[in-house]
Amino acid sequence: YFRALYRSGMKECRQEEIYFQCLRARGFHITMAVLRGQRPVLDGDDIVDAIECAAFLQAAPLAKHLIDIIDSDNCLLMCHTAATFGLTDLHRAAALFIRNMYADLEAEVRTAFPSDLIAYVESVTPSVFVAVGAHVTCGGDETVHAASRTVCYLDEASNNWKVLTDLPLQASTSMAGVAALDNKLYIVGGVHGPHKQVVDACFCYSADHNSWSRISSPSQRRYNLSLVGVDGRLYAIGGEYERTVMSSVETYDVTSGRWEFAAHLPRPAAGAACTRAMGSVFVCLWKPMETTEIYEYVPRKDEWRLVSTLIRRQSYGHCMVAHRDRLYVMRNGPSDDFLRCMMDCYNLTSGQWSSLPGHFANSKGSLFTAVVRGDSAFTLNRSMTLEYAIDGKTWKPRRQMKGFPRSGSVWT
Repeated sequence: YFRALYRSGMKECRQEEIYFQCLRARGFHITMAVLRGQRPVLDGDDIVDAIECAAFLQAAPLAKHLIDIIDSDNCLLMCHTAATFGLTDLHRAAALFIRNMYADLEAEVRTAFPSDLIAYVESVTPSVFVAVGAHVTCGGDETVHAASRTVCYLDEASNNWKVLTDLPLQASTSMAGVAALDNKLYIVGGVHGPHKQVVDACFCYSADHNSWSRISSPSQRRYNLSLVGVDGRLYAIGGEYERTVMSSVETYDVTSGRWEFAAHLPRPAAGAACTRAMGSVFVCLWKPMETTEIYEYVPRKDEWRLVSTLIRRQSYGHCMVAHRDRLYVMRNGPSDDFLRCMMDCYNLTSGQWSSLPGHFANSKGSLFTAVVRGDSAFTLNRSMTLEYAIDGKTWKPRRQMKGFPRSGSVWT
């Protein structure tokens, strides 16, 4: 906004002071805080002021921050206010959040929203729980092998897994990086053959067009990597090449279709637990002995910043998921007990750790494929899909559905 103003030659750009008649000071302070890289927690009045400023000042970072903090307490206010001020991306994101939790929010929506906004929310397709099994590449004549090479989704209404699409024959999901970003599924790296030969071909599946396309490969070939998508970029983190664990990181710009190297991890890591939260990438690294460190990638400085350290006897973080401004770290129980996972929570806003009471069943690694949608976490194994309700202090089993009827590793 100000760049356009000062380039315009208007008389206001030569004034020592400019008065905004329609903007509140609190909204402007929030805007400045976000531009400085802060993550302010906002209440109802703050949200309205911030949305007004984001629209009027064309402050894209503020709009992005608002999307990052959508939750069940503010999603209705976000959706309605964003529609009023024409903040399209926030309006769409809030509507999707509501749609994903419609069973819980429908009564409130029908009371608070006008008919056109209700119709828009109900027109949004809710997010679905998707599973991708581990498969290596195969030739066109291997029809028996090819028959099981499918990406499946859970139809929650019928409680049944259905085929979303077939994997391309040249794609390997064995030890690959698999991630979703902007309604697209990406497969990067992977291996084939007994000697773990790296697969060069990388693929993107568009759910909107129900089609696969090839994308360029990272400069450094890798497998057993961690792949996470945030803010229009994929992050290929660590991994292995020729059985050597690496610390290199590459980012893929979805718009330009190019890979670039980013700052190396503080130490080599393969299959590191990582997640996105509050618009940032977080990775969980082990630092023997019995130490789990959480790092955040800071794009503006191209560096990994140590966020916090967790020390637990005979235990390390193996999986990490985010809900609101909290990171949940699933770790093995005492004496390398992987069937009883312990869980710790790190609050990014307060900087405090807390331990969730009790332990969580981790049959066949189900907790290590946890995915958060709305205020729920979905976990998966062959026997069942278990949905947990997240309330911050604990995860409570909410609903049990059909398991994924395939053996071997799986990404969700």
